[in-house]
Amino acid sequence: MKKLYLGMQRFINDEEGVTSIEYSLIALLIALVIILAVEATGARVCETFRDLETRLGGTPAACP
Repeated sequence: MKKLYLGMQRFINDEEGVTSIEYSLIALLIALVIILAVEATGARVCETFRDLETRLGGTPAACP
């Protein structure tokens, strides 16, 4: 019975799993911010090139 109690105490006090979950969540948030920033920047760049192409007298291509 004492081994079971000590095993449960070790399991409750073990924080390695919690730390890896926290790092995973931080990495996920950073990835989401990067994806959103790239999407926003890409759309602006595409619109800028379309505007430039129109001003130069060409037919603008569609942005993806």
